[in-house]
Amino acid sequence: MEICDIINETEEGPKDAIRALKKRLNGNRNYREVMLALTVLETCVKNCGHRFHILVANRDFIDSVLVKIISSKNSPPTIVQDKVLALIQAWADAFRSSPDLTGVVHIYEELKRKGVEFPMADLDALSPIHTPQRSVPEVDPAATMPRSQSQQRTSAGSYSSPPPAPYSAPQAPALSVTGPITANSEQIARLRSELDVVRGNTKVMSEMLTEMVPGQEDSSDLELLQ
Repeated sequence: MEICDIINETEEGPKDAIRALKKRLNGNRNYREVMLALTVLETCVKNCGHRFHILVANRDFIDSVLVKIISSKNSPPTIVQDKVLALIQAWADAFRSSPDLTGVVHIYEELKRKGVEFPMADLDALSPIHTPQRSVPEVDPAATMPRSQSQQRTSAGSYSSPPPAPYSAPQAPALSVTGPITANSEQIARLRSELDVVRGNTKVMSEMLTEMVPGQEDSSDLELLQ
């Protein structure tokens, strides 16, 4: 998304995005809009860098924005509560090993000590950092290259014949596939999660465009739509 590029590439991008998201989340009783804003937040965490993560994972944002949404005073729908708790749980798991991102970890542990029940969630699907896995194992080029003559010579005036290399039958290419590829349940769940994010982003942008009055646009809204 272009919004993630702006957040990553501009100096004030992370702060501007957080301000725009806070405006949509704080005190908002339109829970459909809250859900869409949470989806945008989730997407930004997945695709933006460390500067944005620092602002999201600190205690102030988690406690004063996300935890406040699900407080008993606001009585949000179950789907909103589950979404907020799932995000806190996923980020606590993802950022646990980063010393400057442990604010969300502390909030998560405090909520668990208070008896808050977190929903079952696919932490891999919600993880903010996606590292693509290699489809073919990496092969050491040195293992497949023939020995050079310089390696075979023992001195400038002598030549030592290398021992005969054992014969190995040629192997079929690792990427050759016959028949249809069947995705497992984990892959299907992840694909569905990504599709949900895309649909949510589309709804957020559509709703914001509908609400805007020409000539009265807020700068944070314009930045979020870019």
